Amino acid sequence: MTVTVAKGFVAAGVPAGLKKSGNRDLALVQNLGPLNAAAAVFTTNRCQANPIIWSKQVIVDGEVAAIVLNSGGANCYTGAQGFQTTHSTAEVVAEKLGVSAGDVLVCSTGLIGEQLDLAKLTSGVAAAAAQLSDQGGQMAAEAIMTTDSVSKTASHLSKDGWSIGGMAKGAGMLAPGLATMLVVITTDVVADSKMLDRALRAATRVTFDRLDSDGCMSTNDQVTLMASGASGISPAEADFTSALTEVAMSLALQLLRDAEGSSHDIAIQVVNAATEEDAVEVGRSVARNNLFKAAIYGNDPNWGRILAAVGVTQAAFDPYDIDVEINGVSVSRKGQPDQSRDLVDLTPREVSIRISLNAGICAATVFTNDLTHEYVEENSAYSS
Repeated sequence: MTVTVAKGFVAAGVPAGLKKSGNRDLALVQNLGPLNAAAAVFTTNRCQANPIIWSKQVIVDGEVAAIVLNSGGANCYTGAQGFQTTHSTAEVVAEKLGVSAGDVLVCSTGLIGEQLDLAKLTSGVAAAAAQLSDQGGQMAAEAIMTTDSVSKTASHLSKDGWSIGGMAKGAGMLAPGLATMLVVITTDVVADSKMLDRALRAATRVTFDRLDSDGCMSTNDQVTLMASGASGISPAEADFTSALTEVAMSLALQLLRDAEGSSHDIAIQVVNAATEEDAVEVGRSVARNNLFKAAIYGNDPNWGRILAAVGVTQAAFDPYDIDVEINGVSVSRKGQPDQSRDLVDLTPREVSIRISLNAGICAATVFTNDLTHEYVEENSAYSS
């Protein structure tokens, strides 16, 4: 179900000693070919970690032979020494696998401002390289976890004989421009890097970029797509993009369900908007409203907080021609109360918010979670 479901890929996950827990903390995925085509999207945060700076250089030619990922440290704001650590890690991977360091992506996740131990990384890479196999995908998925409570994997098996597999990490700081996520997706289709790039951007636009757990954006986010061509099949671009979007959505929703301390998963559907951009802006405004999120945590269907969040946007709408539904109950219609809020049951984990702007035909869905005591407690002591 993970990155090794696609033919032509091997993976491993090992404990390198970067985490105090002693759990697996270094993952390695290798593309055995015959193709090394790849694409990647990165955080739009201007403050970027050394692995992001390195990987953005590597992906320019659209070829990637391997990707190495560590948890236990972000390697961000660690200066020249930190960048050298990233560079050296890629060189060690290249030496062990017989590839070019310029074809090795590097990803890191964890606490900002702490130097990674290069000796531990070096020995971890050596151990991972020795354990690479087509059965190592699950261990790789476990090795990239930070505050995650479970590993996240997904796959798509085409009837035509090609496949897509993926793994992700992330449990907080989930916001557009990706999230606190590292995602690796593999496929055995025959495709060039330009097609992969188009498909990846189309998929992330409606999945990872619509995930807005807490309005915070990480310095280390990266979503990578690699193609081995091992199936020998070149699917239609539309079919591949659809399957890729399915895998990305599965991973995104798994990230949402594991959001730190959350008790509700909330889908905010905005319909009848003048433009898709308006729909996204409105959905994101509600998703980032702490009063709304706290109300959902308390099982309080306070729809006034939804309308207040809609009202601070620049979207086109008549403020007194908006309809709001919560879990299928029409609580507000055309600027006044509709059905009683007492009819809304917020005890299930899944929550659906539907906002009709009655201004057009466009729609978008933004995903978020509630704001809980557990979230505050976990993030108040993240670095301790």
